[in-house]
Amino acid sequence: MAVIRDLAEVNAELQEQKERADTVDFKMITFSLGGKDYAVDIMNVKEIAKADKFTYVPNAASFVRGVYNLRGDIIPIVDLRNFFHLPADKKKDGLENMLILCIEDRVYGTIVDKIDRVVGINSDAIQPPHPIFGDINIKYISGVVEKQGELFIILDVIRIFSQNEEDKTKPRGQAIQEGVVSAAPNNFFPPPQAAAAAPAAVSRDSDLEFIKESLGTLRRFTTGPFNDVWIRRRFTEWTATRGGSDIQLKNAGDADEFLRPFYSPGTGTFWNDDFAYTLKSVLPDLSSNSIQVWNLGCGKGYETYSLACILKSRYPNGHIKIWANDSDIMAISTAPNMTFDMEDIPEYCQEFMVKGKNGYSFNQAIKDSILFEYHDVLNDNPLPELDIIIARDLLSFFNEQQQEKLMVDFFEKLKARGVIVLGTNEELPENQWFPIGKGSVSAFMRV
Repeated sequence: MAVIRDLAEVNAELQEQKERADTVDFKMITFSLGGKDYAVDIMNVKEIAKADKFTYVPNAASFVRGVYNLRGDIIPIVDLRNFFHLPADKKKDGLENMLILCIEDRVYGTIVDKIDRVVGINSDAIQPPHPIFGDINIKYISGVVEKQGELFIILDVIRIFSQNEEDKTKPRGQAIQEGVVSAAPNNFFPPPQAAAAAPAAVSRDSDLEFIKESLGTLRRFTTGPFNDVWIRRRFTEWTATRGGSDIQLKNAGDADEFLRPFYSPGTGTFWNDDFAYTLKSVLPDLSSNSIQVWNLGCGKGYETYSLACILKSRYPNGHIKIWANDSDIMAISTAPNMTFDMEDIPEYCQEFMVKGKNGYSFNQAIKDSILFEYHDVLNDNPLPELDIIIARDLLSFFNEQQQEKLMVDFFEKLKARGVIVLGTNEELPENQWFPIGKGSVSAFMRV
């Protein structure tokens, strides 16, 4: 009987162990570094992401790839492969896999080779670390665990991203060489006296790059050759008004304030008389009376009606056709039937108005000259050869690949000596385009 009782106790103990092992009380994100499987506590993971184009920071530690704008928050990016002196896979697309970690109310980006999955385990299954389990310093390993035949090395990210007293006593160069410098914030970048010794231009360029990245993240505004002159001028103004401090864009409101002077006069409404008369004065004589015009991003139609009145005044005998496109279906659907109060109509448009029951509207000649269409300009654009393209404040809000596609489209569809009108603060390269604009009108003729 004693033997039977002992076996029963053993079976009960085994069952208890099995139930305990089946209980998931610890979840971790698994990933690979240098061909081995690692993991971190999911409670320290804010999100996962892919990114490239990190902003370089002079004199930072070798494992710091730079900083990155994460939806308005500038965070340091640490390459864990470099931190642990491991080989790094080369990315074909340039995008790096990142774990965004939150450690003691601070956010860090960490680059790894590949992010795998979420794995749930029982914390009792975690074993103490041993040097044979990894190619990294054992002090940064909190434990190892096996799950379905796979062995995971669990990193102690709190230890990695926290300064300890032992590291403080070591010279910086020696600590980096030994691979034990922690990635604490005060180790990422040079001390204040070193930063002060760097040329002011370096700091200024870094601040400008932060601004550019923030505009892309917060407002999808692409900085490049179309707007580089304005960006640099605006950055100088912005820095001066902020007194040289707190110049970064922390949220969408800051981005909007930075971009406020970018937009052309009359954006989204009737163009004022000054802009209208200036545009009329720069438009060239055309060889044909059949005038084909493409108005991209026409919105509710106010700017298109302004354009139609200017063209009717500039080319009184011309047969004008304006292809007015926008991807906002609600806006484009109301454009053909709008009515207005006469006091809201600019002077140059008033001769083209007729009075109706509900107010004033444009006469039939103006309406017949415009074809409002719901259309995404990034799709195929089956248009005839064009005399004029109006694309104010448009190119800057497409990414580089989209900009390239549109410019090819513009160049192919526009006639020789055809005119393109961009936003007031946008410009085209002069090797293919001859500037003819003046004042707030940024216009170019195809050469």
